[in-house]
Amino acid sequence: MFDGYQVLFVEDDPPVRASLTQTLELAGLSVVACGSAEEALPLIAPGAQLIVVTDVRLPGMDGLALLDHVLATDPGIPVTLITAHGDVAMAVGAMRAGAYDFIEKPFPPERLVDTAKRALEARLMRAALEDMRTQLQRFNGIEAVLLGNSPVMQQLRRRVLTLAGTSADVMILGETGSGKELVARCLHDQSSRRDRNFVAINCGGLPEALFESELFGHEQGSFTSAAKRRIGKIEHANGGTLLLDEIETMPIVLQIKLLRVLQERRIERLGSNDELPINVRFIAASKADLREMGEQGSFRSDLYYRLNVATLQLPPLRERREDIPLLFQHFVAQASARYEREAPELTSARLGELMAHDWPGNVREIRNAADRFVLALDELDGSAAAAVQDIPPLSLARQMELVEKTLIEQALRRTQGKIPATMELLGIAKKTLYDKLHRHGIDADQFR
Repeated sequence: MFDGYQVLFVEDDPPVRASLTQTLELAGLSVVACGSAEEALPLIAPGAQLIVVTDVRLPGMDGLALLDHVLATDPGIPVTLITAHGDVAMAVGAMRAGAYDFIEKPFPPERLVDTAKRALEARLMRAALEDMRTQLQRFNGIEAVLLGNSPVMQQLRRRVLTLAGTSADVMILGETGSGKELVARCLHDQSSRRDRNFVAINCGGLPEALFESELFGHEQGSFTSAAKRRIGKIEHANGGTLLLDEIETMPIVLQIKLLRVLQERRIERLGSNDELPINVRFIAASKADLREMGEQGSFRSDLYYRLNVATLQLPPLRERREDIPLLFQHFVAQASARYEREAPELTSARLGELMAHDWPGNVREIRNAADRFVLALDELDGSAAAAVQDIPPLSLARQMELVEKTLIEQALRRTQGKIPATMELLGIAKKTLYDKLHRHGIDADQFR
């Protein structure tokens, strides 16, 4: 798990240094042992793949001075201090200044191993998140909009690009907050209609009395308050795209009229006898099972089958948990810029909460959570916190596996599946990469 990462162990007492070095190595950790802080200084550099474990009392530069040097060089390198009895107050002060942890002498070897492993996990997590931020900045096109490297999101992007090049009407199905309007906009932006209007109408947000006028428009005097001609949403979208969100809430009488428009591609404004030809791509979005509603008589089956030519099913966030770190970092960066506030550090504990949560509000909910994170408000709202308590938390090892899998897939995508280029991008050996591909079940050929 810690391939390429080392424990930089600083201890001036040779027998103690040899014994504890052996303890760490027997636990499977790679150790570089130094007899003084001065000997360790050349190994400490920005981005160094290591943690530091140092005795406080050293000849020459002591452990506290070494801590200051590490924090000034790269505050992401965890430093654990080994202190003598009676130095606890000093060690607590050092932790407030930025030390990762302290161990008071005498201590069992297991305590040292446990602390070192936790520090390495924290270092790995920070490095992974930094890589993720860098890769987010490199995204472009549809990948910058429909974020995620899970197989379902890769497939969704491919289908969106395929459908965007056609004139087919599309039905988008997905839970609340899963990004139905975002996908509809992608279909429009990636199509030849991109220079014409994209019009979205929420069918559930309009009073029934205004629905027909809103959709089809009206002529002056067609009803009491019609003081002048009004162009409807369908006509406004001519040449472009019209999104009918929450179409399951559309009144039955209007479903009949919409079906006729879909079949004939003509509309009549209220109060007019003239038919107007239209060239509109219709996208219907729903969180409901329209087929079941059709069987129950609450949605017209003929309209369902007319719309169900091309369907995009959006996955809920709980079914693509490997995308959670990437999405959260993306929304944190947006919130940080919007509120002009520096984002707090994402800890492994916080990431554990994010990965364990079921996200009933999907992408919209995680975006709100990122806003609260930047604003230093409650971590999760009441309902979300209660939901987390009912879900077994993912272990830190599992969280790291998901982050690592995401980064490897991102690298393969950028290199079109070329193994040598991926090795260079990730900075790992060929055998290590193949081991990780096998462990995560990643097929590099699918990225070519």
